[in-house]
Amino acid sequence: MIAGYLSGRSLLHRLPAGVKLIALAVLSVLIVPLDSPVLLAMALAAVLIVYSSFGRPGLRRLAQWRSLAPLLAVIFALQVWAASVEVALASVLRIAVMVLLADLVTLSTRMQDMMDALALPMRPLRRFGLDPERLALAVALVLRFVPVLLDTWRGREEAWRARSPRRPGLPLIGAFFSGALAMSDQVAEALDARGFGAPRRSRPARKPRI
Repeated sequence: MIAGYLSGRSLLHRLPAGVKLIALAVLSVLIVPLDSPVLLAMALAAVLIVYSSFGRPGLRRLAQWRSLAPLLAVIFALQVWAASVEVALASVLRIAVMVLLADLVTLSTRMQDMMDALALPMRPLRRFGLDPERLALAVALVLRFVPVLLDTWRGREEAWRARSPRRPGLPLIGAFFSGALAMSDQVAEALDARGFGAPRRSRPARKPRI
């Protein structure tokens, strides 16, 4: 899961994790109601400029998202059939901007920093018997899983094309989900081995000295 982080000393890397998560939430709220393809295209261009500022590693990271193109094409076709070309273009651009913004936070934030930032607002949940640290770990793992799953899909797709002239079909999708479930089991076993699954015991009260 640590492979999602891209080391660097950019301004985005130096920003606190909490600031980046709040900015991501605010930008997502502002982007959702936008229905102008021009404004969304400008937002996408700004995000692409940020990726290019990381140099070749940033461009390689951006190239990983080409696996999202078939899904965006399907969404575009459905929106054209249900509404119009303008609505379809706005929907595709909106999804691309929000996904890439979330990935920018992932690639510029260490796992521990993200967990600390997420655990802080979750501390009041401790009164209801919930562990803020475990909830923060779960959210951070979900964010880290996205680039890892994309790498897995791309590897299986390249292996399929190397062995068969046909397009990847349903067998590849089944193998992908099977591998994703196996990966989740491995992560769960690793967390259990490190004591994350065991209930935490409260420290015994110290006896007063006489």
